[in-house]
Amino acid sequence: MSLKIIDECIACDACVEACPTIAIEAADPIYVIESDICCECVGYFDKHSCVDVCPVDAIIIDKEIVESEETLQIKYEKSVSS
Repeated sequence: MSLKIIDECIACDACVEACPTIAIEAADPIYVIESDICCECVGYFDKHSCVDVCPVDAIIIDKEIVESEETLQIKYEKSVSS
């Protein structure tokens, strides 16, 4: 599954600092996760680092975008090679 940021976001910047692929960016009024960049921390951590640091639980699973472990691994490999 992919991740998304919901309206509860308070734009505190914590998730941006935690993201190893720089897939989270400021938008108006809440932050957004670039799903084509986000590897859900596969290859980096055992858990979603942005979810762990969000003080208001505004980062959730986006059930509309389903990604395989293989797809996430490819995204990880792209992020470390660039």
